[in-house]
Amino acid sequence: MKLIVGHIRKDYGGRTVLRDCSFAFDAPGAYVLMGPNGCGKSTFLRICSLLERADAGDLLFFDDSSALPQDLSLKRRITLVLAHTGVFNTTVFKNVAYGLSIRGIGKPEIKERVRKALAFVGLEHKTGQHALTLSSGETQRLGIARALAIEPEMLFLDEPTASVDQENTELIESIITTMKKDGRTMVIMTTHDRDQADRIADRVLMIENGMILSRS
Repeated sequence: MKLIVGHIRKDYGGRTVLRDCSFAFDAPGAYVLMGPNGCGKSTFLRICSLLERADAGDLLFFDDSSALPQDLSLKRRITLVLAHTGVFNTTVFKNVAYGLSIRGIGKPEIKERVRKALAFVGLEHKTGQHALTLSSGETQRLGIARALAIEPEMLFLDEPTASVDQENTELIESIITTMKKDGRTMVIMTTHDRDQADRIADRVLMIENGMILSRS
């Protein structure tokens, strides 16, 4: 699946956050978006993940050469993990299983997908633990596992290593690197860490004056 962003504009309270934002996410791999606080990185991800509407411009998803309607079917093929992952007041297993349950997936498949997702992020041993007792880094990895369980074709990550320790930062970076090498999921993420961007990204993008500039 490909995403073409054309001349997006977004205003908040009379202030233009994004202006004439255009980019083609048309190749597999990881795209890392950088820029100072308040430049519109998170807003851009929310628009691209269909959680917010742009005030102007076009957002076009393509499967091969066919444009996709922005309906529930498309929304189930993409997902956003926020910088501070919220968890449900239940077990780790049930947190990861939630998105599968509401899709009507059968229990045996849910069990297998949850197992694989938790193993992928290194939390398989936490299956029965209450999610609210996890550390901040483990919680962030749980959020990624919950997203991966639904097998998205496009995964948006907003500051995935914000406020986590070095060990979990390295684990999350390894998870993202493995995903992009697998080639089944396009990753579009934000970070403030230039070194992290260089380690992870196939393309580094900058938001300056509300517009996207390609760095590499």
